[in-house]
Amino acid sequence: MYAVVDPATGDVVKDYPTATDEQIDAALSAAAGAHRTWSKSTTVAQRAELIRKVAALHNERKDELAKIIQREMGKPLDQSEGEVEFSAAIYEFYADNAEKFLADEPIDLLEGDGSALIRRSSIGVLLGIMPWNYPYYQVARFAGPNLVLGNTIVLKHAPQCPESAAALQQIFDDAGYPQGAYVNVYATNEQIADAIADPRVQGVSLTGSERAGAAVAEIAGRNLKKVVLELGGSDPFILLSSDDLDATVSAAIDGRFENTGQACNAAKRFIVADSIYDEFLAKFTAKVKEKAEGLAPLSSLAAAERLAEQVDRAVAEGATLVSEGERRGAFFPPGVLTNVSPDSDSYKEELFGPVATVYRVGSEDEAVELANDTPFGLGSYVFTTDAEQAKRVADKIDAGMVFVNAVGAEGAELPFGGVKRSGFGRELGRFGIDEFVNKKLIRIV
Repeated sequence: MYAVVDPATGDVVKDYPTATDEQIDAALSAAAGAHRTWSKSTTVAQRAELIRKVAALHNERKDELAKIIQREMGKPLDQSEGEVEFSAAIYEFYADNAEKFLADEPIDLLEGDGSALIRRSSIGVLLGIMPWNYPYYQVARFAGPNLVLGNTIVLKHAPQCPESAAALQQIFDDAGYPQGAYVNVYATNEQIADAIADPRVQGVSLTGSERAGAAVAEIAGRNLKKVVLELGGSDPFILLSSDDLDATVSAAIDGRFENTGQACNAAKRFIVADSIYDEFLAKFTAKVKEKAEGLAPLSSLAAAERLAEQVDRAVAEGATLVSEGERRGAFFPPGVLTNVSPDSDSYKEELFGPVATVYRVGSEDEAVELANDTPFGLGSYVFTTDAEQAKRVADKIDAGMVFVNAVGAEGAELPFGGVKRSGFGRELGRFGIDEFVNKKLIRIV
C-alpha cells in the first residue's frame, strides 16, 4: 500500500491507490514511445536545458518539497531542504557537462587507414526502483544523467513516499518533458518483477536492501538486462591519529547521525587506535547521548523495531550498550555499542539508525583488517595526521569510496557506488552517465 504515514505520530496522512496492471502497461508503452520519438529527435543540448529547468523547479519549490519528505519519513527540515538543494545541483551538473561527457571519443588505430570513434547514445526505457531515505536525491542521481543521455524513465518509489513521488512527477511535467519521458508508477513488487522482464525495459537501477538487490538482479539476469545496484553499507570510520580530537569527534557524530543514521554510506563502525581509544570513546559517547535531545524519529515504526531487535541481540551476544532515553514508537534512543564479538551475528550486520559501534585496534594493519571484515564495501572514512598513512590505508580498504579526514564530502561530480555486497555500478560524476549507454563503435575507412 502506498501511503504517507507520519513517523512522528504514526498517523496515516493520505493513502494513494496502487497502479493497475493496465496503468503499468500504459506507463511502459508511453516510455517506449517517448524514446522512439522525443529521444531520437532532440539534441544533447536540448535535453540538457530541460534538466536545467528541473533543477530550477527544485530550488523554487524547496520549502514545499522539504516539508513533504519530513512528513513521509521524518527527516529534519534543514536536512530535507539540503537534500532538495543537492538534488538541484546534480541536475545542474549534468546540464552543464552533458555535451562534454557525451562527445564523440576518437580511437587511435593501430593499423589501417581511416578513423574510428565511440559515439554514446541512449539504450531505451530504464526502470528505477528507489528507497525512502533520500526521496529526491536518489531520483536525481539516476534520472539526471539518463534523461540528458536520452533514456526514458519509469520510476517506482518506496511505498511510504507517494507524495514526494507525485511532486517529482509534477516537476518533470512542468519542466516540459513529453508524456512518457519520466513516468511515476505506484507499482507492486509483482508488477515490478513483470516490468523488469518486459522487453520494452532495457535496464534497471535499484537503491535498496541486499534482499531487494538480489531479487532484482536475478530477474534482470534471466532477461539479460543491465542493472546498477546501490545496496547497504557498514562503513568504517578509521581513526589512527588526531591533532584536534574534539573536531574529529564532531566529524564522527556528523558521519553517524546524518538523516538520523539512515544512510547507506553513513559511518557505522568506528575503529580507533589504542593510543586515543579511551579519550575518543568518552567524548564520542557523551556527544551521542546529547543527541537524545531533539532527535528525529526513524522513518517508520517498523524501522525502529528492526533496529531494536538488532541492538538487543548484540547485547545478548555480549556487547555493551550505552544509550540515553527509551524508544517511543519510531523515536529511537541514540547509543554506542562496544565489545561486539566477531563471532556474533551483529558483527556482520548493518545498523540503520542512531547507534554506533566502536572498536579498539592496536595497529594500522589491524584497523584495515577490521575495516575490511564485512560483507559490505560502500564507503569508508580515514582520519589521520599522517598523509602517507592516509594514502596507504586508502589503498588497502575494500570499498567503492574512501574519504580522508572528512565526512559529508560527497559531490555531484564524485562517483558514488560500492563493491562486494554493497552492489555494483556507479552513479554521479561522469561515470554516472556512462552506465546505461550504447558505446557505439563507428569505424570509417
